[in-house]
Amino acid sequence: MNGADTAWVSMATALVLLMTLPGLALFYGGLVRARNVLSIFMQCFALAAVMSLLWLLAGYSIAFGEANGLWGGLSKFMLLGVDASTLKGTLPEVLFFAFQMTFAIITPALIIGAFVERVNFAWVMVFSALWMLLVYAPVTHWIWGGGFMADGGIWGETGTRDFAGGIVVHETAALAALLLAVMIGPRKNRHTPPHNPGMVAIGAGLLWVGWFGFNGGSELAADGTAAMAITATHLSAAAASFSWMMWERIKFGRASLVGIVTGSIAGLASVTPASGYVSPWQAVVIGLIAGALCQEAVILIRERLKLDDSLDVFAVHGVGGIFGTIMVAVFGAATFTAQLGALAIVGLYTLLLTYVLAKGVALVFPMRVDKESETNGLDLATHGERAYDLNS
Repeated sequence: MNGADTAWVSMATALVLLMTLPGLALFYGGLVRARNVLSIFMQCFALAAVMSLLWLLAGYSIAFGEANGLWGGLSKFMLLGVDASTLKGTLPEVLFFAFQMTFAIITPALIIGAFVERVNFAWVMVFSALWMLLVYAPVTHWIWGGGFMADGGIWGETGTRDFAGGIVVHETAALAALLLAVMIGPRKNRHTPPHNPGMVAIGAGLLWVGWFGFNGGSELAADGTAAMAITATHLSAAAASFSWMMWERIKFGRASLVGIVTGSIAGLASVTPASGYVSPWQAVVIGLIAGALCQEAVILIRERLKLDDSLDVFAVHGVGGIFGTIMVAVFGAATFTAQLGALAIVGLYTLLLTYVLAKGVALVFPMRVDKESETNGLDLATHGERAYDLNS
């Protein structure tokens, strides 16, 4: 065991959990109407609890077991046989388990941004549980767990390169989000502004800081690559914030707070798969392109295609993650075959399983709340609480 590596990844684990609790909760919560903000908090906290237990039960074993190239099996069920002295590289395996658990928490949590203000809480919980075990965990094994798309797999000696989750996290969550937005249908009132832009900015700031653990921690060591990943992460976020702001001002004559912080997230998502492989200037290039690219994707999906991916999950996380994954090949860290092939395989698998699971769970729990609950807001209708005395 290496003490420095253990200390750094312990801190990174806390930073990644900070991204969901409270980062994503605040970011998403500020974007919805005031009558639905607690429903977002509730979904984020409940998913953190349920995904953690399921990761212990079977998720970790499916992702990082050694059964075969398709799935890891159940040899690590409930972490049986793992104690404080069991190592995974230079780390205690239980710490590696905990670090990866925070990824298993935030990935399904990202999806909820696509169907806010209209989804049945029971359906969200059951669907997310099955999706994490049957979509996220197998894809994690394929790319990070020594599966068939890793080095020496179907792409040859150099497999798919995804440093911190452009495919494993962002592509899977974003494609699932887009499909579910279509399946559930648009909100009755989809044109209300964010109820608290300040809350959105606070959440985005916590996500930015937490992303240092997300990307830097993925090196699983306290070394120069981790430092470079952190630096690349910050510079890409800064560049994307700047390009989103400038592109918005050029097109609309003003730059908005919600816009610039959304640009930050676009830069963070875009650099994620490349963060351990690129130099600072390359990270800036990724961020500058991502800011304008993801802004155009928002307009395409929201205004031209009229899809109510309510909080722009696909336009920001999906387009950003896919773009960053391709940039890994552009900058020579992987082959185009491995990167594009992985995007295609994971994309098709995610869409198919998401559709089947969504329809299957809907046989027991309806996807969508009734019209009265949607009008009154999910805070009172579902949870019997409200955030403010006066509701928007």
